[in-house]
Amino acid sequence: MFSAIYFEQDVSDFALTQKTLHRFKDVPQIPIDRYGEVFNRKSQNFRLQKNKPALILARKHDHWVLPAPPGYGFGDGESYYFSHMLNCIYDCRYCFLQGMYRSSHYVLFVNFEDFAQDIQLKIHHKQSRNIYFYSGYDCDSLALEPFSRFTEYFVPLFGAHENAWLELRTKSTQIRHLLEMQPNPNCVIAYSFTPEAVSNALEHKVPALEKRIEAVKKLQNSGWPVALRFEPLIFHQGYKDNYVQLFEQLFSQLDVNKLHSVSIGLFRIPNDYFANIVKLYPDEKFFASDFKKGQRLTSYEIDIEAEMVEFCQQQLFQRIPKDIYYRCVES
Repeated sequence: MFSAIYFEQDVSDFALTQKTLHRFKDVPQIPIDRYGEVFNRKSQNFRLQKNKPALILARKHDHWVLPAPPGYGFGDGESYYFSHMLNCIYDCRYCFLQGMYRSSHYVLFVNFEDFAQDIQLKIHHKQSRNIYFYSGYDCDSLALEPFSRFTEYFVPLFGAHENAWLELRTKSTQIRHLLEMQPNPNCVIAYSFTPEAVSNALEHKVPALEKRIEAVKKLQNSGWPVALRFEPLIFHQGYKDNYVQLFEQLFSQLDVNKLHSVSIGLFRIPNDYFANIVKLYPDEKFFASDFKKGQRLTSYEIDIEAEMVEFCQQQLFQRIPKDIYYRCVES
């Protein structure tokens, strides 16, 4: 799974570090001082590394929990996000991470307790207001679940606070630990979907659509709140037929009455990140779409965005109640 495991020497005694090194004892293991020595090294080949990435075990020293971008997420309170990991095991061509980092190695921050303390501090300060936390912004929340045991540590934090919610954004089918846990009504498992044709073309290494739907069904049947995220909407030839097919595949198999929420969002990526990704994949047909470069962000042309949103909203409202829908307007 990994070409090597680097670990910061000052986290070598952490339980998660020890368990990981033992689990992958046949993989080369290299001690380092700070993860930036490997992750931020100049002249790295992101595309080549993606084929054989390394895992870096490190400590995050500050900024554990950050304000979510304006318009991101649901709810009427304050929103925050946190990233226990940098980079994603999946390889989605439209993902901003490929233009953001020099390296495609995975960084796993093993000092979960610092993240937890920051989360609890923010909850304590907002006792009379709703507060939302999002995982999965800089990584997939469940992708390394078999050994990170991320959910076992963080989900219970939200059992004692009625005003605090956690969203785990994912495309992963690694749900065994969740199924072994007592469902938490304040923890939402949010699955991202694109039409099957788009997923096959652009979402490399992502589990097959039907396998992800099966995972959602199992979570629903076990009592977990589940959400569907159609973010970003991807414009392509035949997109209307393909999104209708996707909606039929999902809503014919899932219990709509048990869905926590459904959202759509548009393709938005900082201009420099977009330029970096195009350099990585100059022959990728996706980048020949009708994109426009704004002052800060690259996106689809406004008329294309409006058409996609109107069509997808219309189709969704034929299948779900409007009160569980929202539109992500991150800018």
